[in-house]
Amino acid sequence: MGLINLLFQDPLAFVLVAVPLLYSIIIHELAHGWVADKMGDSTARWLGRLSLNPLKHLDPIGTAMLFIFGFGWAKPVPVNFNNLRDFRKGLIFVSSAGIVANIILAFMAFLCLRLLSSSPNEVLHTLLVYFAQINIMLAAFNLIPIPPLDGSKILMGFVSRKFQYSLARLEPYGFFIILGLLWLHVLDPLITFFRWAILGLISLFLP
Repeated sequence: MGLINLLFQDPLAFVLVAVPLLYSIIIHELAHGWVADKMGDSTARWLGRLSLNPLKHLDPIGTAMLFIFGFGWAKPVPVNFNNLRDFRKGLIFVSSAGIVANIILAFMAFLCLRLLSSSPNEVLHTLLVYFAQINIMLAAFNLIPIPPLDGSKILMGFVSRKFQYSLARLEPYGFFIILGLLWLHVLDPLITFFRWAILGLISLFLP
């Protein structure tokens, strides 16, 4: 269901869903720019993209998709990998940053759920569960090693130039390949693993 339907049916629920989803996507992109800045490329900083202001990150088509279909994207934070001090290491670290950010956000949401379990609030509980789930899904989705997703860039950091070029040639067909993989539910085991790993880690400290 698209968010636009939720807006008319329940404005409060719309806000509770849209804001966490929007900022999960924004923080994912922001993490790329922040790590790139630390590793030698200040492109995102000079363009004002190291900001939590959603207006800096909204993509018109991605935002429309978010409202109509319930999923979308932000403008990718610009990174000039040639400016990085170590190209291969930078490619891996910068490309991984958004995924790591989403996993950290999911961890924080599940941790809050555990800490607040003695005094549950239905709205807050639902919000935290949704926030955790959407970040796990974003992390898993972006790990798909098909261009233009982050997983493909992480893979490029480990392989030969020849394989990098071969992988890059898939980009024109990437959208359709990714849709096919989603239709086959290939992410389900990875989503389950992330959820299990995060909850398992929390249980080590808060049994």
